[in-house]
Amino acid sequence: MDFYEVIRTRRSVREYKKDQIPEEVLKKVLDSARIAPSGSNRQPWKFILIKDTERKKKMVELCEGQEFVAQAPVLIVACGKNIHYNRGKWMGDYSMIVDVAIAVDHLTLSARAEGLGTCWIGSFDNEGIKKFLNIPEDVNVVALTPLGYPKDPNVFKETKNRKKLEEIICYETWK
Repeated sequence: MDFYEVIRTRRSVREYKKDQIPEEVLKKVLDSARIAPSGSNRQPWKFILIKDTERKKKMVELCEGQEFVAQAPVLIVACGKNIHYNRGKWMGDYSMIVDVAIAVDHLTLSARAEGLGTCWIGSFDNEGIKKFLNIPEDVNVVALTPLGYPKDPNVFKETKNRKKLEEIICYETWK
């Protein structure tokens, strides 16, 4: 699939088939996150894969009741280790969030290229998830995503609800 088509047609999927993901496809998608760039190549991420139905149901509670997070065969919890390194002056600990977000973006685009759906989950109980999944104190959850085949195979279409390029670009200074 053409890279630009992947970008244009990646969508947030909120209904999934129960079909399992072949292991080689899952590894390919996860490897896309592994090779993502990070500040000073620190790679502060770790991904927890949840496949157990009961554990995914518990995660629904910890994700503000978003029931679709438990529908897909895999729920990925993207975590970042607080590196306590001021990589960019004001960035400080935020750099870990940016690094993990880049890795998750690689994962979501790779998933789309494989015909898999994802949905970036940003509304969740960080402390509750940390306790439930035994995540260390110096690590935080950055994002979650279900991963699976969409119920509606036509979900992957370009959205028309985007600002025009002229609305988001400035030259030389903020205008």
